[in-house]
Amino acid sequence: MALNRQIITALNRDGTDMLGMTNVALKQADESIVSGSLLTVESNHFCILKSRGAVLQVYETGQYTLVTPDKPIIGSFVQGFWGGSSPWQYEVIYINRAKLLVRSEGVATSSEMAEVSYQVDYYIHVDSPDAALKLITHMPFSGVVIDTNEIAAYAGPAIEQAINQVIQVTRLEAINEHIGELREVVKEHLSSFLAIYGIMLNDLKILVLPKDPRMRELISLQAIGLTPIEAVRYYLALRMAERGLISAPNAAAGVPFNIGGQPIGTFPIDVAGGKPGA
Repeated sequence: MALNRQIITALNRDGTDMLGMTNVALKQADESIVSGSLLTVESNHFCILKSRGAVLQVYETGQYTLVTPDKPIIGSFVQGFWGGSSPWQYEVIYINRAKLLVRSEGVATSSEMAEVSYQVDYYIHVDSPDAALKLITHMPFSGVVIDTNEIAAYAGPAIEQAINQVIQVTRLEAINEHIGELREVVKEHLSSFLAIYGIMLNDLKILVLPKDPRMRELISLQAIGLTPIEAVRYYLALRMAERGLISAPNAAAGVPFNIGGQPIGTFPIDVAGGKPGA
């Protein structure tokens, strides 16, 4: 927070926003904040003035001349008498009211105990002065900022619980059929959880994928109409083709590879029943 000639603002000297696109809240305790200091609050901010843990005032957009409990003594006299610093301690906290993007990631298990990875992207914002008070009341500062990574850490268990309610009773191949239901369950749980912190949930997107890349490829092959056995054969053929093996087409068809009319052998999975070949 820049403090120049007792002008308090959340903008840097070059005009850029200190809160930016990742910080939800920013605070600084400054001993030179006294009555008469000029507080500037931008259109995308709220501002809260605290003294020794107590909230004195919540400010919306505009410029304000601060009136603090030391107002019987003018600011210049206080600073001169106390050697340049005030005996009263104040905190100015800026709250970002713009929409911010948060991402949460994790792992869940399907009904067959197959691991899937999920990614939840959602937008949040602080909507009102009361909501700003809830934020600083219920979410502590670990430093001078609260950023979107901390929001994701707080919300992670709530998202995981909501996702597991649906994923754990759903077969792996049927998860995408329930993605709409999954999105609504997560949205309901996450909205209720964030409301405690004064944060409003906006748009939400969920992506769920098998954690094993081989499983993702097999499911993709089944999605184009192949049976499970055919998908396994084609997956094997693709891996063989990557290594330059000329028998890759035979693996895809599930037939023996011949040299000079003599069969070299059969592939592990044949066309008829998917059983090991001779």
